[in-house]
Amino acid sequence: MSATTTGVAMSSQSRPAALRRRIPKYSDLAPLMQFKTPEFNREQRLARVSTVWELRELAKRRTPKAPFDYTDGAAEDEITLRRARDAFKNIEFRPGILRNVSSINLSTEVLGATSKLPFGIAPTGFTRMMQSEGEYAGSQAAEAAGIPYTLSTMGTASIEDVAEAAPNGRNWFQLYLWTDRERSLELIERAAKAGNDTLMVTVDTAVAGARLRDVRNGMTIPPSLTLKTVVDASYRPAWWFNFLTHEPLSFASLNRYSGTVADLINSMFDPTLTFEDLDWLRETWKGKLVVKGIQTVEDARKVVAHGADAVVISNHGGRQLDRAPIPFHLLPQVKAAFEADGSNAQIILDTGIMSGADIVAALAQGADFTLIGRAYLYGLMAGGRAGVDRTIKILESDIRRTMALLGVSNINELTPDHVHLLDAK
Repeated sequence: MSATTTGVAMSSQSRPAALRRRIPKYSDLAPLMQFKTPEFNREQRLARVSTVWELRELAKRRTPKAPFDYTDGAAEDEITLRRARDAFKNIEFRPGILRNVSSINLSTEVLGATSKLPFGIAPTGFTRMMQSEGEYAGSQAAEAAGIPYTLSTMGTASIEDVAEAAPNGRNWFQLYLWTDRERSLELIERAAKAGNDTLMVTVDTAVAGARLRDVRNGMTIPPSLTLKTVVDASYRPAWWFNFLTHEPLSFASLNRYSGTVADLINSMFDPTLTFEDLDWLRETWKGKLVVKGIQTVEDARKVVAHGADAVVISNHGGRQLDRAPIPFHLLPQVKAAFEADGSNAQIILDTGIMSGADIVAALAQGADFTLIGRAYLYGLMAGGRAGVDRTIKILESDIRRTMALLGVSNINELTPDHVHLLDAK
């Protein structure tokens, strides 16, 4: 035997037992051959989802194109929506180390009461068109999570029905001031009688934005059964079965409507609205008053001067004016202005939020609270009430993990020092 052969043999024998090749035994292979049972029910599908983006993909597969695009789309070239989401991406978190984060408290005070999580559900229109459980799923999920739920004037469930569905929830009502002030007053009175403690008036819809996906899809209320929608329905039979076998769409503010979304908005909303109308609202509404659609520091200050208890920095999810200001970028300026004025008005932020890390960044930059719109609707379209629950759970888990990694155990400990804007202008 040559020296080389002997050396190889000795080298092989000197190897650790775990590194010597052998024929595998069945007992070794058996644990690796446990094939996963196919998952067909909704709960199993949702349990596999770990991000809002994954909920969006599931929602897209289960929802016809027109209602999905109504939720997913924005105005014109959708530049504003992309910029709003990119704003949250283009940050750098700055964590603290060696902090005790064994217990994380996510509760916060908003408009005079405690929310168990630092976000609530934003007002969304035509919600039962996205999925038949609509506002009932949203309000009940919010009630269970201990967070506010906001019903839209254009919601597809009445103020009274939402109050009955979630009697122990914190229900808010979002108002579009109509040209017909008597109808607006009727809605305000109904909201108060139903136990809503907060009125959120939206002020960025003098006219409808150019939502081109809706135009291309021929989006109407209710959806029209054209040849195109019938073909689309063949791929989403569960959605159409639910839609056709439940009560036809009805609204919080009107009984029935047939026409395009833009036509409905333009026929209802008041292009003559001014700051003096806020004075009328402040005198009329005895609860908390929030103004949604703030896009400049000057307007934030003005609405507070006219009686608002809080502002929602929002560009309507990019659905009105394209190339509008980005709420996340505007947030520090509004915060600084309120501090300079000695104002106690709270700052709420929406638009672009797709993760709990986004929410943490907003809170660190000065927001007192946040709202989710599309993120909630993606969950709704993906799985009804269970999908909304999953959205809330995903965001809660994201927030808890992000805060722990930042070395923060309480919402109030978040400061601008925790976030660096990489391309702030």
